[in-house]
Amino acid sequence: MIEERPVLSEIWVYPVKSLGGVRLESAQVQERGLQYDRRWLIVDENGKFITQRTYPEMALIDVAIGEDNLVLSHRIYETNAVTVPFSPDSSAELTVRIWKDMVSARTVSKAADSWLSGQLQKQVRIVELAGNAERKSPEIAGNARTLVSFADDFPFLLTSETSLDDLNSRLPEPVSMNRFRPNFVIAGAATFEEDQWKSIQISGIGFDLISPCERCVVVTIDQETGRKGLEPLRTLSKYRRQDRHIFFGQNLISHNTGQIRVGDAVQIIS
Repeated sequence: MIEERPVLSEIWVYPVKSLGGVRLESAQVQERGLQYDRRWLIVDENGKFITQRTYPEMALIDVAIGEDNLVLSHRIYETNAVTVPFSPDSSAELTVRIWKDMVSARTVSKAADSWLSGQLQKQVRIVELAGNAERKSPEIAGNARTLVSFADDFPFLLTSETSLDDLNSRLPEPVSMNRFRPNFVIAGAATFEEDQWKSIQISGIGFDLISPCERCVVVTIDQETGRKGLEPLRTLSKYRRQDRHIFFGQNLISHNTGQIRVGDAVQIIS
């Protein structure tokens, strides 16, 4: 019998934090995370970030990556769309707030600001992370802090198919992996085996697994409909709780950069 080994089965990026994800066949690993991942952010009139936690309808806005822009479109009204240029047509430097961090950013498109404000029924702007922004990951004992994008804490997030299968076996109705918004989905690992990994390598790129990922109310939002419920957080709390925190998936940082592709072997270093 041939032993099954872990492989990279899915790659995802979320160019605009809390909007729809983009599934890729290959991606460029950069220090702050995968190329394009969470490089844009939606902020309110005070420059404070907003997410699906308070605006679950953000799940209904899909994102596509074009040659020179992002295309934002509404899931239900597909003809309702706007572009976000990679070369901003309305650029102004500003400081935005994400959690406790004050981060350098720039505006990118008045048309996109107006479109998003209409979709969310709230005055908002879309901003891009400034290239010199010094936002860093949280301090964790024994690990150096690294640059990070507009992701909550760390540059990369990994989940596994078998761990989701285990969760779904406990739920009244199964949920999709997109509830957890991972960058890397792993196939061929034992259930929650990723909890034990310290270091892995994918296509010659080294990653350290820094901490388990604490889950919040976003996992209770159906990413297809934007509706909020109780699951799977309620069920996860029964067997994935440590102290007052509920975990699913692992946060990663990288040692180097390069290209990865779906189907790459995942080598467990330690």
